[in-house]
Amino acid sequence: MKSAPKAGRVPTVAQWMNTYLTTIANLKLKPRSLDDYWSKTRNDIIPNLGQHRLDKLQPEHLERAYAAMLGAGHAPSHVLKVHRILSRALKIAHRRRVIGENVATLVDPPSADETEANPFSKEEVKAFLQAAAKRRTFMRWVVGIGNGFRQGETLGLRWPYVDLERELFHPRWQLQRLTWRHGCTDPHACGARLHHFEPCPPGCTVHKGYKRGCPKPCPRTCTRHASTCPQRKEGGLVFTRPKTKKSQQPVPIPPPFVPALREHRAQQEAEKAAAGELWQECGAVFTRPDGRPIDPRDDWEEFKELLEEAGISDRRLYDGSRHTTATILNELGVDMPTIMEILRHTQISQTRRYVTGRSTLSEDAMRRIGDVLWPTGESVSEVTTETRTETPDRRAARARRRRRIR
Repeated sequence: MKSAPKAGRVPTVAQWMNTYLTTIANLKLKPRSLDDYWSKTRNDIIPNLGQHRLDKLQPEHLERAYAAMLGAGHAPSHVLKVHRILSRALKIAHRRRVIGENVATLVDPPSADETEANPFSKEEVKAFLQAAAKRRTFMRWVVGIGNGFRQGETLGLRWPYVDLERELFHPRWQLQRLTWRHGCTDPHACGARLHHFEPCPPGCTVHKGYKRGCPKPCPRTCTRHASTCPQRKEGGLVFTRPKTKKSQQPVPIPPPFVPALREHRAQQEAEKAAAGELWQECGAVFTRPDGRPIDPRDDWEEFKELLEEAGISDRRLYDGSRHTTATILNELGVDMPTIMEILRHTQISQTRRYVTGRSTLSEDAMRRIGDVLWPTGESVSEVTTETRTETPDRRAARARRRRRIR
């Protein structure tokens, strides 16, 4: 039986999403996750569903919205994330008796196939690191691949959390780029000069150099463009805590890395002395020449450049670090629970998804089973002759079976 909603005007989807993200979700979500919620709310939920009152929202509205997103070129995984965000917001509304039912539970969202991992082979790792050895960021790539760190964890490493004596990394922080928020009282008016409500014409030259092409038109009540707000807050490059406690557990440093890290620190001290007053101390292990942390965008671009220089096919940064670490450890015979501890996963099922089978391992496995089933040195005629040879007891048993059948 449905619970009766509270008396009073029921908010629209747009109003409720704003309330949910501003006063409820921000108390629980990590900053990067909250940014993602806001982005998908602004770009997908509000344009497609924002005008509906919560109590009038029907499963068909959601299904049409999802179909429109897929038709616009969004991947099923993107639509699935939108569905989960909306479902969580409606769950809170139902729990607080704003609505009588969470209609998102009545809808089957698109199923998203898991992206297939494409880790480096051992030969590709060597080629990649040979290309990286020419750059001042060489140790960043050595640590990222050797320890299976996420990008934010590698760039967020700080010297106080690197114990070279005990050979331990303590990944207590990660570096992330967060979206700026308005600190003013009227965000819509603050960003007025950057609003554009009509799509760009074909052959637009204004945004010709933009990597993502022309930006989408702003909604009429747009409150974005916070990066130009004089009182902007909570954005830019920020050191944040990892999502789980498990992610903060110590990770052993491979012994060959220790002297290389000592040399890297000495080189950083020399850069600091050369920069003088221009040096901006942040304590990070991997920095720009002026001491500032490395921007994840620049880091991603360097990864793509190194792939090209090493002659390696294009792939995700995650494939070239975390997935590569898991797969090579598996090839070296390391058991799953140990790989799970190194990657700091909370469930071993996560680790299994990171380990990609190699054709060389499969060939070796099938070679071994072949040796068991078909001992080396026996010819085809020997095996088949032995198989077909019948003893007197077998012939008698076969004759008894025939008589029973008759």
